[in-house]
Amino acid sequence: MPRISKDRKRDRAVVLLNLGSPASPTAKDVRPYLREFLMDKRVLDTPYLLRKFIVEATILPKRPIESAEAYEQIWWDEGSPLVVLSGRVRSALEERIGIPVGLGMRYGEPTTESALRDVIARAGESLKEIIAIPLYPHYAMSSYETAAVAAHDAMKKIGSQVQLKISPPFYKDPLYVEAMVQATRPHLEGGFDHVLFSFHGIPERHVKKTDSTGSHCLASGDCCDTPSAGRDNCYRAHAYATTAAITDGLGLGSDKFSISFQSRLGRDPWLKPYTDFELVRLAKEGVKKLVVLSPAFVSDCLETLEELGIRGRADFLGAGGKEFSLVPCLNEHPAWIDALEDFALRDIETFTAAGRI
Repeated sequence: MPRISKDRKRDRAVVLLNLGSPASPTAKDVRPYLREFLMDKRVLDTPYLLRKFIVEATILPKRPIESAEAYEQIWWDEGSPLVVLSGRVRSALEERIGIPVGLGMRYGEPTTESALRDVIARAGESLKEIIAIPLYPHYAMSSYETAAVAAHDAMKKIGSQVQLKISPPFYKDPLYVEAMVQATRPHLEGGFDHVLFSFHGIPERHVKKTDSTGSHCLASGDCCDTPSAGRDNCYRAHAYATTAAITDGLGLGSDKFSISFQSRLGRDPWLKPYTDFELVRLAKEGVKKLVVLSPAFVSDCLETLEELGIRGRADFLGAGGKEFSLVPCLNEHPAWIDALEDFALRDIETFTAAGRI
């Protein structure tokens, strides 16, 4: 994709959008964070009153204490790993491209609105467009879509005439794939039995809701391999495409890797197979040296450091596995900064996801 000219570069600012984190690993701070997250209608997609009841009556009484204990295990002196790492990436990208780059979280601080106000103030009167880059490789209503909608809503609130453009999902972009390949390859050099691609899970109903045809996604076992407009915004199809691209770059045979989905919540069916089940299954079937990577995350966070790095490791080793190698997220990897530079300076039109944003 062509880049903008040097003249247009002076008219542009960039905002990186990520999920967010509680302010501290305490139940007191985890509770409002979870409330904001779970009350998002694109995360818990039930009618408001039912959603309010589920969150306040069944989740918030106990979950903040459990989550705080998990956050405590991975918290850094500087703060939340996700926020700290995202801030480092923001600084590296701004230094690289020489225009204002902001960082906004969908939930918690710094907010999306504050990030937009920041770059508008720093860019000055020359600013004509802001490129918002949701740091989610794959399209899902509970991640990419809600971040994009929140950015549009914040711009309306600010009342700026600056044009906001949303960068599209980059699940099979060659630069993202190359960064993933470079980050993963060193973990394969010492030998391995199997590679598990663990993607963040989403409810099956979310997949169906983003199916523009209303009849393609999850209607058959090979729906992700069958051409259809319905899979354009399909999270599972995107995950499969990412896996295919990375395994091709690594030269992995089909018998050396598999895909799973983690972080399910509630009783409704989520995308399968489930990562926690797969870790046990692989160990019991004789996999001794396992490499795990999580391509849906570009910054290490609770789901990678605690869910995979602590609980997942314990599950695999407890079931008979011998070596568990977790590939860090892209974080500040030079190839990832290269990719973000290209995303930030591309000549794009705003991505609308078939009218959903």
